[in-house]
Amino acid sequence: MFVPVHDINPLRRLAFQWVTVSLIALNVLCYLLFSTPFFNPLHQYLGEFALIPVEFLGHKGSLPDEIFRLIEPLPMPEELTIFTYMFMHMNFLHLAGNMTFLWVFGDNVEDAMGHVRFLLFYLLCGVIAAVTHVAIDPESQVPVVGASGAVGGIIGAYLMLHPNVKIWVLALYRIPLRITAFWAIGVWVAVQIYSAFFSEVDTVAWGAHLGGLAAGAVLIVIMRQPGVPLFDKTAKEV
Repeated sequence: MFVPVHDINPLRRLAFQWVTVSLIALNVLCYLLFSTPFFNPLHQYLGEFALIPVEFLGHKGSLPDEIFRLIEPLPMPEELTIFTYMFMHMNFLHLAGNMTFLWVFGDNVEDAMGHVRFLLFYLLCGVIAAVTHVAIDPESQVPVVGASGAVGGIIGAYLMLHPNVKIWVLALYRIPLRITAFWAIGVWVAVQIYSAFFSEVDTVAWGAHLGGLAAGAVLIVIMRQPGVPLFDKTAKEV
């Protein structure tokens, strides 16, 4: 598994990736508020902002008592959890992993779309990832949180835009390597596909990762700004 550290890919159209940085800041803020005990009583409401497939589909009465009690204190409309879940994280490693991918790849995807389109793109990828998870496991009573689906969309878009860009990664979390985005992201995609079908770990929404990835790969084609090429081609080659 490769952990991205830095891509050698400067911005071409924007002066700064304001939306990417703002999304990271918002995710960190939500983590501090809802996933740590320092800001009680908000800490107890994390489950209310999570996506629970069986409840999202209107079957709240079938939830186990312990989950029902977790989400009962704050009256959050279930329809909104399709957005709120992507800004919640269970622990620091969960947050750090998603934000690292967002930091490394988000700026260039934002550069290809512009600020407003990129924000819409990010939210759409997160929503499509959630819908994919619900469709795959509609009876699940496990709360889902995390930006992985939305970040998966950014990864898919980046692969469509810049497969040949060189990226510094940590192989096995410790060995620095400089490889192309095609290989770095390709390994990540392979892990997601394998895990979705063969992993015995049931605490990760692998289907949401793949749903976000596919959404990003498709949406970048129609949401990129005019003149932005795909697959590292110059504007002249498009």
